Parts: sequence; C-alpha cells; structure tokens
Amino acid sequence: MREFATLADMQALTGQELAVSDWVEITQERVNLFADVTEDHQWIHVDLERCARESPFGGPVAHGFLTLSLISGLFERALRMVDAKMVVNYGLNKVRFPAPVPVGSRVRARLTLQQVEPIDGGAQLEWSVVVEREGGTKPVCVAELLIRRYA
Repeated sequence: MREFATLADMQALTGQELAVSDWVEITQERVNLFADVTEDHQWIHVDLERCARESPFGGPVAHGFLTLSLISGLFERALRMVDAKMVVNYGLNKVRFPAPVPVGSRVRARLTLQQVEPIDGGAQLEWSVVVEREGGTKPVCVAELLIRRYA
C-alpha cells in the first residue's frame, strides 16, 4: 500500500501512476453472490454447463459491473490518504469493459491521478483506473473515477 501524508504530496504527482493494488481472485462463488444481489442471472455468468457448451469464453465470466464494483476495495487496499478525514465516491465519467474476466482469474487495479480540483472542505480527484487480468493482453475495465476527499 502506498501512503500519502498530504494532498499536496499526491497532487505533485498528477499524471503519474500512483499505486497498483494486490491481485483479487474472481471465484464462481463471488460471481453467484453478485448475481443474487443484482438479480442478473444471465447464463454466461452462472450456468457452468451451458457455458461449457455455448460460451465463446470457454466458461463463465464475471459481470462487468462486478469488476467495476471491485474498484473501491482495490483502491482502498492500494492507496491511503493519511490526512483525509473522509473519502467518498462521487461517480464516474466513463467506463468500458474491453475484455472479459473468466471465473478463476485474478484482477488488480492501476491508479493514475489525472486531476485535482478544489471543492468546499476538500478536493475532487479524478483517477484513471485500469483493471487488468493476470496474464491478459487487454484491460478488463477502464474507468474515470471521481472521488471527493475531505481533510
């Protein structure tokens, strides 16, 4: 985990990759639980037998939104803003899923600070987040993440 004592320390590195998370495994159990929570039981995620017969991916794949939802936890385990009293998710500008995430894969996030904008009581940070699959040739998720940090 990379720690930054102050916003100024981080802001000085705008445009650079600041952290890379640890790998997280995408298990079938995780995919099934996500399907239950979101009520998205499309067969490409949860029907192992049909996936073996019909899927162009050769087996079940994670939901794109599951991959996206992991970004918060990956971020939290990769980077710490020591002087921040509160950090909140403010939204996304853009999200794409260039490649699938087969069940059994491991993913991690690469975090690049793009911009820092002052707001009342803190700053809004725009991050480029690239989620990659271990051994993959293309990212599995690319997102512009906005967070607000308050000191």
